[in-house]
Amino acid sequence: MTAQLTLHHRVDGPADGPLLVLGPSLGTTMDLWRPQLPALTESWRVLRYDLPGHGGSPAAPAGFTVDTLARAVLDLVPDEPFAVGGVSLGGAVAIAVAGTVTEPGRVRGLVLCCTAARFGQPGPWRERAAAVRAGGVAALAPVLGSRWFTPGYDGGWVLDMPAGVDAESYAACCEALAACDLTGRLPAITAPTLVVAGADDPATPLDQALVLARGIADAHLVVVPHAAHLATVQRADAVTRFITDHLNPLLPDRPHRDGPAGAAHSAGDPEQHRPRSSREEKSRAESWAAGMRTRREVLGDAHVDRAVVATTGFTHDFQHLITRYAWDEIWNRPGLDRRTRSCVTLTALVAHGHLDELALHVRAALRNGLTPDEIGEVLLQTAIYCGVPAANAAFAVAQRVLTEG
Repeated sequence: MTAQLTLHHRVDGPADGPLLVLGPSLGTTMDLWRPQLPALTESWRVLRYDLPGHGGSPAAPAGFTVDTLARAVLDLVPDEPFAVGGVSLGGAVAIAVAGTVTEPGRVRGLVLCCTAARFGQPGPWRERAAAVRAGGVAALAPVLGSRWFTPGYDGGWVLDMPAGVDAESYAACCEALAACDLTGRLPAITAPTLVVAGADDPATPLDQALVLARGIADAHLVVVPHAAHLATVQRADAVTRFITDHLNPLLPDRPHRDGPAGAAHSAGDPEQHRPRSSREEKSRAESWAAGMRTRREVLGDAHVDRAVVATTGFTHDFQHLITRYAWDEIWNRPGLDRRTRSCVTLTALVAHGHLDELALHVRAALRNGLTPDEIGEVLLQTAIYCGVPAANAAFAVAQRVLTEG
């Protein structure tokens, strides 16, 4: 018989704000989201819940699954549109929730932090469940710190959380993770999705984040450097920014709240200081998604996946910029076909001597339908208009790419 679960929860934020539901990782409580709460509650009504036997939730017997947890979370959610997210097990629950809700548009957005569709082989999870039943959750204390944080990080306030977790409930959560495989459900998810991965996460490593990013249409993957499994805590500022950048464009249209009566507007370009409407922000998100589709079609998944994995907090805005402006607003314009745009791009790269980029775009030109002979014609023309030395270097690069296949 499937267990019936009751989850302790708390709601913070404006009473009239759109709803955001957040779940924690195994062994932690809803307070795991404490670093993000001030920024999120500026606009969102945030519902946080505790897993069974964690925090304020009552203990639960074995026999529940991730889908059972998803149904228990949906029992907390009013009949209204909402966004949902979670860390680790909480992220798997969020995936299951997004896949369970069938009403179009009801799930506004999805935030998946350091999580997976499938958490490795079931054996280690069953072994952990047995160890906890035998020795309590305290038996895991020596290994949790090294999985949750990189060496030298003091996460004491989080490392204290497992001591209050019911051992049987923790073991049952381990068994739910052992049985969890949501991979086949990813293609059906249509909500705008952010995938956050810790660069040094041993529990849900980058290859598992890539499964999510590839499996969910137009999902946006960001990799947080110098962070392990609880990146939301160790790199709280960076992760908070990624999450708000993803969620705030999904806010429903609401009247702009001006400052105090009589407050003066800033001088200068009014466009520079005008607040963006949620419709404009949603357009930015849609432009990023369209640009990412084109970027993958032209450059290939392997190259784009490497670029995504290498993205840091420092380079995030630049990657977002080129995806929206280069790959959507330029490459998706109807005035030239992709073959022609490849010809123009090859010429420009030869002219400026950008040989690394030239190799990339020789491959792209082949994907866009140019033949090796046509690429040679473009480079031959650059010998006249860009100079023989530039064309000589370009031919060498193109020859290497064409030989490699």
